[in-house]
Amino acid sequence: MLACCSACEKSDKTEKAAPEFKSSMPADGAQDVYLDTDVKVVFDEVVTLAPDHGITINNSAANVEVSFTTLVFTVDLQSNTTYQIIIPQGSVVNTFGVPLSTDIKISFATKEINVSNSEDMEFVADMGVGWNLGNTLDTKHKDKTNWGNPAVTKALIDAVRAKGFKTLRLPVTWQYNMGSSPDYVIEPDFLNRVEEVVNYGLDNDMYVIVNIHHDEDWIIPTYERLDNVKEQLVRVWTQIAAHFKTYDDKLIFETLNEPRLIGSNQEWTGGTAEGRDCVNQLHRVAVEAIRATGDNNASRYIMISPYAASSSQVAIESFQLPTSTRLIVSVHSYFPYTFALAEDNYVTSWGTEAEQQALDAELNRLVDQFIDQGIPVVMGEWGSLNHGNLEDRTRHAAYYSTACLSRGIPSIWWDNGNLSEFGLIDRTTYQWAYIDIANAIVEH
Repeated sequence: MLACCSACEKSDKTEKAAPEFKSSMPADGAQDVYLDTDVKVVFDEVVTLAPDHGITINNSAANVEVSFTTLVFTVDLQSNTTYQIIIPQGSVVNTFGVPLSTDIKISFATKEINVSNSEDMEFVADMGVGWNLGNTLDTKHKDKTNWGNPAVTKALIDAVRAKGFKTLRLPVTWQYNMGSSPDYVIEPDFLNRVEEVVNYGLDNDMYVIVNIHHDEDWIIPTYERLDNVKEQLVRVWTQIAAHFKTYDDKLIFETLNEPRLIGSNQEWTGGTAEGRDCVNQLHRVAVEAIRATGDNNASRYIMISPYAASSSQVAIESFQLPTSTRLIVSVHSYFPYTFALAEDNYVTSWGTEAEQQALDAELNRLVDQFIDQGIPVVMGEWGSLNHGNLEDRTRHAAYYSTACLSRGIPSIWWDNGNLSEFGLIDRTTYQWAYIDIANAIVEH
């Protein structure tokens, strides 16, 4: 009787099928694979590694672990390299003890990356995560509290730095505090006030970005207005740059915010060829004006944005960096729009695998266009509107911040001071109203 049962057991075991290969990431034959890609091989059932499994990557023993049906590889992918994974027959077994019956071979090649200036990339990477002092110095009024935010104090910036933000972006609107043509003289008191706030950040060992922000009334990118805009832009940047010319590299200039033709049909879709050309020309004269003031401005880092600071393909492909060194591309991406920026017809949930992949694709286009060519990128603005969906906003913030930093892109949250919109910190009490989101951003 026992012999019969043993025979039955042996028969049952031999009838079980061997584990079968289902898929891999990257796929076999994949080209231009990103260096941060997770390398995985998936089977059709739960498997374990056999002792002395002999799995290799490029003929060297692979660092591999099992997670249920998946082999997870730890590998430091290098640029422009072909990889072959070999999973030998018998190297994995299923829960019935049946081994893999055939060899599996998977090959893929990584992207070629041209990093022309590692110093620039290292500088930008050190900026980490940042915070925008929105709707304050950029208020479209002579009184910079006109939009409802209190006058900024050092205590506020101290709290921002203490939370872990390393970069402070100071949007500044100048047109309400400057004189008329031909000199466009900036009011000394206002320039000194901007300097005071700059020093709040620098005294906290932060990177600080100063720009020209809501000056759209005179920065009009059309051929008809171009010469006049250039003249005023040079005058304004010459004054700003001269005032700060002895400051060190922790101070960064940003020539323009979201330069675009307001009210046009193409305002937020990458603009027209004329508009994009005008924006390129405006950046060029602004950079020349800054460099001409000398001292540390001759080599200061300067951020430059595509049309409307857009990440759209037409905007980034038409974008031309001025002829200079130490330039950084500045892009704004409230992605996806329906979750992050829409005030009507919005969605309140985020975090599916498809949504994560879409965000990855959005950032990878910046990698393809700029970073792989040795041009550093800063995400100058991003965030998500408050629709009473804290859990999803926190999930989105954590993924977005980590995804940017993993690609060498500092991300600077847009905080407009309104806790019902993008605000994270109460600017009166200096307490974090949405500490979960702030923690998700900085704890990458």
